[in-house]
Amino acid sequence: MGIYMVFSLLGGLGLFLYGMKLMSDGLEKIAGDRMRRVLEVLTTNRFAAVGVGAAVTALVQSSSATTVMMVGFVNAGLMSLSQAAGVIMGANIGTIITAQLIAFNLNDIAPVVLFIGMVMVMFLKRRRLIQFGDIVLGFGMLFVGLTLMSESMVPLQEVEAFTSFLVNFKSPIVGVLAGALFTAVIQSSSASVGILQALAVMGLIGLDSAVYVILGQNIGTCITAIVSAIGTSTNSKRTAGIHLAFNVIGMMVYMVVLAVFPQLVDWVVSLSPDNAARQIANFHAIFNISVTILLFPVIDYIVRLVSIILPEKSTPGTVEKRLIYLDERIGQTPQIVLSQTIKELNRMGSITLENFKLSLEAFFGMDEQKVRSVMEIEKTVDFLSDNITRYMIAFRGIDLSDSDLVLLGQLHHAIIDMERISDRAENIAEYTLTLIDTKEKMSSQAIDELKTLSSKTMDILKLSLDIFETHDTHQTETLLALKKEIDIMQDDYMDSHIRRLQDQHCRPHTGVVFTNMLATFERIASHAVNIAYSVDVR
Repeated sequence: MGIYMVFSLLGGLGLFLYGMKLMSDGLEKIAGDRMRRVLEVLTTNRFAAVGVGAAVTALVQSSSATTVMMVGFVNAGLMSLSQAAGVIMGANIGTIITAQLIAFNLNDIAPVVLFIGMVMVMFLKRRRLIQFGDIVLGFGMLFVGLTLMSESMVPLQEVEAFTSFLVNFKSPIVGVLAGALFTAVIQSSSASVGILQALAVMGLIGLDSAVYVILGQNIGTCITAIVSAIGTSTNSKRTAGIHLAFNVIGMMVYMVVLAVFPQLVDWVVSLSPDNAARQIANFHAIFNISVTILLFPVIDYIVRLVSIILPEKSTPGTVEKRLIYLDERIGQTPQIVLSQTIKELNRMGSITLENFKLSLEAFFGMDEQKVRSVMEIEKTVDFLSDNITRYMIAFRGIDLSDSDLVLLGQLHHAIIDMERISDRAENIAEYTLTLIDTKEKMSSQAIDELKTLSSKTMDILKLSLDIFETHDTHQTETLLALKKEIDIMQDDYMDSHIRRLQDQHCRPHTGVVFTNMLATFERIASHAVNIAYSVDVR
């Protein structure tokens, strides 16, 4: 009976979580792109940010999902930390919907809803209707899962050890820890609250104990965003940190409130004395709404606090995803459009050069940490490429001379070449991972040849970027001589490589990496020449 109860409980939890996922996925498919666009174009209006955060979370039924989106947007440079903080505050309000729905006790009609959803998904042909079917099916699964969990826990009413354990939840610390731990494990505060409501309906836990569990559940739900922020930019980590700080501060405030005004619990019970599930849903709603209202005016201080706790680390090549010299106001001053664009491109060129240098350090040192840095900087270069291009397209609509328009076109080519050089740096990082994973090593002669060629490639890239920045076209002869030298070295080293293969001094697997590296250096040199020649029209 005990084993059956455990499996029944786990099966019900599985149905509940999968039902929530189906609902979330269906809603996101229907609202998805528009929802993301709304989030991306949020202004600095904090009220709008809170409202959108609440609405999106109500749709996707997960504050964790909304916060993970925020982490992604901040990491991509699409949203500021302050904007994300407002959305996260609103996300906590959006979580109250599921608890309120569960309190309606729709268990009796859940199988019918489940059947209707199944019919829609299995037999309808229109994609939109199938997406609605996912929502209905998920809704039905959610309540069937909840019913299964509730029924499996009925025998626990007779288990003295379990009821004694629940009594411990009256201790604020134990209740908060239990709520945080369980929610962190299942990664869903909605499911955690649903289980708590099921326990309350069976009379296993009262609101006086459940309130502390609810405080902990809001902390446990932060684990998903924290995990998603691993390996991202500092600001992305701060976004997850704001989510955690907001809920921890809210928990501490309510610990004091409940200690000073224990009558609050009695008042919430009086709102729905015969509905234990509604009591939990109501306290959950009061907690999230009141904490948001309380902390909304001090949102800047919370952002500042988290920024102090998570300072910017000066790791090699760490570059924030933002434009320094270009913004919307530049378009109103045509005289400085080109100069600011070129400044931004010079900065992009410097970042690209540093990324290439870092990729070489990663390769010759077999340094996995530097590999990750290269990958991260490549995202920054992509961000700069996309956003500088976006501004340059917009600048074509303002009053520029014909020669300026021609230069603007040339600069487009320079952006493409810089971005491709950073792509090549990422390729080198990937070759590094290949050698690390296979634990294979190149011969000393092959390493020496690659070091020599990489040094020449670094020289030509530095020279091309210097020509681009200073407009000193007198150095193009030196540039072309370097390019010719690199081409000759590539051919010679390829011949050496073939001889090593024939003499079995080189393994085929490392040989592939060697030839790819040769080709990568030649391509970077070609892109470098293109960058230098893009200044011809100036």
